[in-house]
Amino acid sequence: MFNELTALAFGIVTFAVVIGVGVVVLTRFGQSSLECVAGNSTMDTTNWVCMDIANNSITSDAIDLGGANATSGYLGGQLGQGGLAGWTPAIIALTIGMLFLGLFLGGMGSKSRKY
Repeated sequence: MFNELTALAFGIVTFAVVIGVGVVVLTRFGQSSLECVAGNSTMDTTNWVCMDIANNSITSDAIDLGGANATSGYLGGQLGQGGLAGWTPAIIALTIGMLFLGLFLGGMGSKSRKY
């Protein structure tokens, strides 16, 4: 029984790491696709705004020309709490419940069984 729970714990930890890395990578990818349309401005990657090079002032917000930021933001939301990660508690409860049901319905919990 504990071997199955250990395998379940490793699976859940791997699941959480994949979700966390996926959200971070998708967010960074989307932010890196933002562009400045003004010719004399550069991207401030701390606040993701366009800065005028000459007087160091904000000219405009960064623009998502190709739609990659919106798409990766949506996919990050689907991986995060609003999507796949939101199902994690239900998956854990269902798996542990099935382990206990399998233990007791399979006869392993019965003391009257002779081997």
